[in-house]
Amino acid sequence: MVVKELLSACAFVATVALFAGYIRSIRSAETVPHVFSWVIWAGGTLVVFFAQLAGGAGVGAWPIGFSGGLTAYIAYLAFRRRHQASIRPLDWVFFVLAVAALPAWWLASDPLWAVVLLTTADVIGFGPTFRRAYQHPYQEQAGFFALGALRNVLVILALERYSWTTVLFPAAVGAACVTLACLLGIRRTTAQL
Repeated sequence: MVVKELLSACAFVATVALFAGYIRSIRSAETVPHVFSWVIWAGGTLVVFFAQLAGGAGVGAWPIGFSGGLTAYIAYLAFRRRHQASIRPLDWVFFVLAVAALPAWWLASDPLWAVVLLTTADVIGFGPTFRRAYQHPYQEQAGFFALGALRNVLVILALERYSWTTVLFPAAVGAACVTLACLLGIRRTTAQL
């Protein structure tokens, strides 16, 4: 149990490091987060936190809950700066699909189905950020998403119980973070050619 608590503490530290730098970069206008993605991620992450608790995740779920609160704050910052980000029709499609999946957790009395639906919504929430990152690769932080992937590995290692309910969300979000960090790296390299 002590090892799991230590891993959870490491995930908390990674979460603070992850979000502190990202919030600073938003405030200094270096990063322009997509409001749709962050609203989707905030709602989904907070609900998954409660579903993971119901599924027996224990201390491994606490970094997810903490990051859900920080994600909601970034959604607020993105909303305040939304005039700086272009919203395209495809972004609305991603937003509507993800938001439609959010209340489905309530209908699913099983925590696993709640996590499946919310993980799907969260991954769909990457859509607007992927589109924007492809077009403007210097307006997002590749390091943020790479550290986010590492944090999710720590979360998985800190879980007290391994099941689809407890592992699916951090694994899928971690994979999406790696993909986005790679996309940013590739786009920055090709933009310089």
